[in-house]
Amino acid sequence: MTVVLPEPVELLSRLSAGHGDPVTHVERIPSREGRVVPWPEWVPAAVREAWAARGIVAPWAHQAEAAAHAHAGRHVVVATGTASGKSLVYLMPVLSRLLADPRATALYLAPTKALAADQARAVTRLALPGVRAAVYDGDTPREEREWIRQHANFVLTNPDMIHHGVLPGHGRWNSFMRRLAYVVVDECHTYRGVFGSHVAHVLRRLRRVAARYGSAPVFVLASATARDPSIAASRLIGAPVAEVTADGSPRAGVTFALWEPPLLPISEAAGERGAPVRKSALRQTADVLADAVASGVRTLAFVRSRRGAELVAGMARQALGEVAPELVDRVAAYRAGYLREERRALEHRLRAGELLGLASTNALELGVDVAGLDAVVLAGYPGTLASLWQQAGRAGRSGREALCVLVARDDPLDTYLVHHPPALFDRPVEATVLDPANPYVLAPHLCAAAAELPLTEPDLDLFGSTAAETVAALTARGDLRRRPTGWYWTGRGRPAVDLRGTGGEPVCVVEAETGRLLGTVDAGSAHFQVHPGAVYLHQGATYLVRDLDLDDATALVDAAEPDWTTHPRDVTALSVVSVRSYVDAGPVGLFLGEVDVTSQVVGYQRRRFGSGEVIDERPLDLPPRELRTVAVWYTVSARALAAAGLDPADVPGALHAAEHAAIGLLPLVATCDRWDIGGLSTAQHPDTDAPTVFVYDGHPGGAGFAERAYHVATDWLTATRDAIAGCACESGCPSCVQSPKCGNGNDPLNKPAAIKVLDLVLTELAGCVF
Repeated sequence: MTVVLPEPVELLSRLSAGHGDPVTHVERIPSREGRVVPWPEWVPAAVREAWAARGIVAPWAHQAEAAAHAHAGRHVVVATGTASGKSLVYLMPVLSRLLADPRATALYLAPTKALAADQARAVTRLALPGVRAAVYDGDTPREEREWIRQHANFVLTNPDMIHHGVLPGHGRWNSFMRRLAYVVVDECHTYRGVFGSHVAHVLRRLRRVAARYGSAPVFVLASATARDPSIAASRLIGAPVAEVTADGSPRAGVTFALWEPPLLPISEAAGERGAPVRKSALRQTADVLADAVASGVRTLAFVRSRRGAELVAGMARQALGEVAPELVDRVAAYRAGYLREERRALEHRLRAGELLGLASTNALELGVDVAGLDAVVLAGYPGTLASLWQQAGRAGRSGREALCVLVARDDPLDTYLVHHPPALFDRPVEATVLDPANPYVLAPHLCAAAAELPLTEPDLDLFGSTAAETVAALTARGDLRRRPTGWYWTGRGRPAVDLRGTGGEPVCVVEAETGRLLGTVDAGSAHFQVHPGAVYLHQGATYLVRDLDLDDATALVDAAEPDWTTHPRDVTALSVVSVRSYVDAGPVGLFLGEVDVTSQVVGYQRRRFGSGEVIDERPLDLPPRELRTVAVWYTVSARALAAAGLDPADVPGALHAAEHAAIGLLPLVATCDRWDIGGLSTAQHPDTDAPTVFVYDGHPGGAGFAERAYHVATDWLTATRDAIAGCACESGCPSCVQSPKCGNGNDPLNKPAAIKVLDLVLTELAGCVF
């Protein structure tokens, strides 16, 4: 029996029924006709026929334009919307070259294993003679790797494998490198912050090794819609890049709804310090997912955290169990940290239509081919507009009208966005922020490059303007040794490079009773996610952490069903190391510079599941962590604060509230997540001798976020002030000034005084040049 699916507006009406009036805005994004052009003459008939057999009879205009750049030997980035056919852009020149020259080779780099595997399947289905595509990643059996090195001419992998498996052993790849014609960098907008800076140097090292074997591959980069994509792509590969941004593909219409969960009744729950609390965005997302699945609509829910994805899937299954038990098994969770077999099985079930609903982290944001989805639910703003449109674009790929619902979390940025729709729908996407000059990134990659091949003077230009002084420092420290033929790595093993900035070796989560490996957690997150006593979720099952062994990188867990959740608490200290730039605005100063941050998880709260009621707080004995990074900060003279009507007793709460809101709103102007950054406020900092608010990058050496904030400080702080002032609460709540990661329990906070502080800062900064 054919199921008639509801239209997006009707579906939205069904989903919102019984939830009060949660929809604050509905944006209709109209459909768009595609613009077809003839195949370029240089594309072989066999390639055209292979695509025609799959229903692609001609390319869209942007596909042909970008492919022409690559075919002519120019590095190019195509930055267009989801489902705009970016894969055809790079496959046109790559496959054409592989057919024309049987000795040529090509590399494809994806940020995730799933995407590389998906692209390999697509190439294999074309069944082109002479094209030998193979996936080379951490899951590739060792017995296959030698065959791939010797015989594959189109290798699909990821930057991690290039860094760990290809470049250190480039001698085994010599024939492949000698004939390397193209390097594809897919979803390149994901390479931002510290990870992006690391990938930028991996690509420079790849270019250097290829040049030593006599090849100069053309880079073809594919990105979501981005601001200044050629600038970001050029910074990523270290060479000029042409850009193509005019999207010639058709697009199904999208109904985009902004959804603000209603406030809980006072009798049900009250937040910290008595602040009003909204219904959980996770609970609302689970309800929407369950209702959509009950209506027969294939739906993907994007959730910010691994834990959140597990919770949403579990709550949706629980809701379906009461009204449509036959659908319970058609909802699942998907996230990083699962074992390979689990991920592949879920991907297969989703493609085959066996799953109607999936709660996923951004692991499925990227271009894995999942056709037939009709609705997407976002559990909170994903942090950047690029990610927002990538995730929203996962629905409607079958040509049907699609529905996207953004369910706001109870935090300043989400609340601001659902009440300021132009900030989503009328604003260009952010510039991609990365900083290859970060010394904590550059230095280990120079060591890695020297370990691969001796570094020479001409090589240094490839690594940027600060490479020479960094090499000199590494030589003085004894990490490199200068000889007539260049600089050599002096260590016995490979240089240590933490490519994804996770803080070291992943922590294995092991079930104590059986010894079964459940998954992994990034080392940098271990203190927060798997501390002793933490609640850990995996595939709907709940565990309690018995022990965290940091030396052995292992967390032992026991199966349990607690009716509470855990929330870590930490303390932070900060000192100023140096000032890079500053603005003197009289009683207000704005600064950018280096800082040392010391933080320590000192305990955790147990909170009642559902209501959020605090049961108790328990201490932890975990080692402190030290971080040298980049911060933006502003100071305000005590005299100016008094003149603005602030009592000295109100200043700590005012600065603390302004700090929380500023952290929450920074993703509005920089490609970061609030969890990428930290902050500190004090009524009298010893290094500034003034009331001060700091916001810093949560990565060694900085990630470029604080620097971006410094240069757009007026826009950033204006949005911060508007978010606080526009919130309907009286004294501060999670929607404006309370923070879920505050180590001080959101105390003290003073919302009215924070507005006065920001008014003063903005008045004095008006007209200043940054």
